[in-house]
Amino acid sequence: MQPPFRQPIGLHLARTARGVGRAFDEALAAVGGSTPTWLILISLKTRRLGNQRELAEAVGIRGATLTHHLHAMEADGLVARTRDPGNRRVQRVELTAAGEAAFHRMREAATAFDQRLRRGLSEAELATVETLLDRLHDNVTESAHVTDSVTRAEGAERTE
Repeated sequence: MQPPFRQPIGLHLARTARGVGRAFDEALAAVGGSTPTWLILISLKTRRLGNQRELAEAVGIRGATLTHHLHAMEADGLVARTRDPGNRRVQRVELTAAGEAAFHRMREAATAFDQRLRRGLSEAELATVETLLDRLHDNVTESAHVTDSVTRAEGAERTE
């Protein structure tokens, strides 16, 4: 007798992430934002970044993608870009007053969304979810593969 079919965990996680991501996008759109705009605004607001390259790394996107988003945000009056006087090739990005206002609107929407997402979960359950998500992430990162390879090699040496 075969065990009952279980959906692969990666597929289940991907489906859940897409649904949560869409709902988050909708929550931000309701206040005039988007996930990329939110990630850029929160990075500018909470980190001391020297240039666009550092901002792209903080947001987790490529420089060309960031430039595309910054053009739109600059056109909307949310950010201002200036050349670094010490190195004209480097552009600095700063929030404008409109960017500050957008940040606060989106922060309220993100906070409300997070409360919605946590609804019905105890602190212990949330801690378990965080631990499991971290473990799943570690399972698919390069460092986990290296560690697994070393562990398997050490295990093979012990059995020889």
